[in-house]
Amino acid sequence: MPGTFTISLDFELLWGIFDKVGTRYKPSYFSNTRRIIPEMLDLFSSNQIQVTWATVGMLFAENEEEWKAYSPAFLPSYREKKYSAYHWAKENGIRPEVHFAPELIQQIIQTPYQELGSHSYAHYYTLMRGQSPEQFREDLQASQRIAGDKFGVRLKSLVFPRNHLNELYLDICKEEGFDFVRGNPKNWFWQETQHEDQSKKWFRSADCFFPVGSRTSYSLESVHYSSKDPIIIPASRILRPYSNGNLLFNSVRLGRILSEMEKAAQMGEVYHLWWHPHNFGNNPSDCMVELRKILTHFKRMKETYGMESLNMENLGMRVKERVAKVEIPLS
Repeated sequence: MPGTFTISLDFELLWGIFDKVGTRYKPSYFSNTRRIIPEMLDLFSSNQIQVTWATVGMLFAENEEEWKAYSPAFLPSYREKKYSAYHWAKENGIRPEVHFAPELIQQIIQTPYQELGSHSYAHYYTLMRGQSPEQFREDLQASQRIAGDKFGVRLKSLVFPRNHLNELYLDICKEEGFDFVRGNPKNWFWQETQHEDQSKKWFRSADCFFPVGSRTSYSLESVHYSSKDPIIIPASRILRPYSNGNLLFNSVRLGRILSEMEKAAQMGEVYHLWWHPHNFGNNPSDCMVELRKILTHFKRMKETYGMESLNMENLGMRVKERVAKVEIPLS
């Protein structure tokens, strides 16, 4: 079986980092992000690269009125209000350039090989204290409602914000139409990401340059399938952004990704790369150069080993097909 190259992107703009940066962000960071997304889409399309765009539902709105209309009645009751997008907006106001992006979502839908997925409606944290399963359900329902009403899309793939994968909520995901969920890498420093101690951060950073955990790619057979829960498609690696003035840092980091891709292609395994589009906001040109190198490398892996590009939905369907073949009774 050939190897698989999967890309998923967490598309969120300010909704993804409001609790970290507040109003202290450079406007150019997000204007660069908005400008670079159509370039990414053109690059993916021209190279026939399948990508899942896990998008915060609030970005679907045209304006504040529409944003409020689609927001659920039962809002997340985090113990720490700073984690609530609704509380932040009430305190700081809405800025359309960093909070809404329906025109970019339309471009994603219209671009070949792209899947529109969900990153919850309000960048919902399922592992934070105070929130409830029913609040999460209403959040997912809001995402499906605005996607269906505005773009005629039923979302099938979900990425939990901050990688807070709450296994107790998986049945809710399935019941609300999400058949595929991105999982975390299996290494210990990617588990329970709500507890961000320094050791986990250090090991995650170090692993970008040299192996400190287990192999990042995995076989399709290792992806578990259950009719009751979504298929969890583990991530392999985050593409960290280009760093100014540090050529060695950038070279080693990119080289690690390319070598992992090649290992996955050789072994017929899945390599799942992810990042946030806004990660390209500080050095968009240099980041795009690196992305082109990655896609050029994929082309070589495809020509040499037959590696395929599959988004989360299509990779999940491949898992279902494999299980179906195994379960066919012999006559």
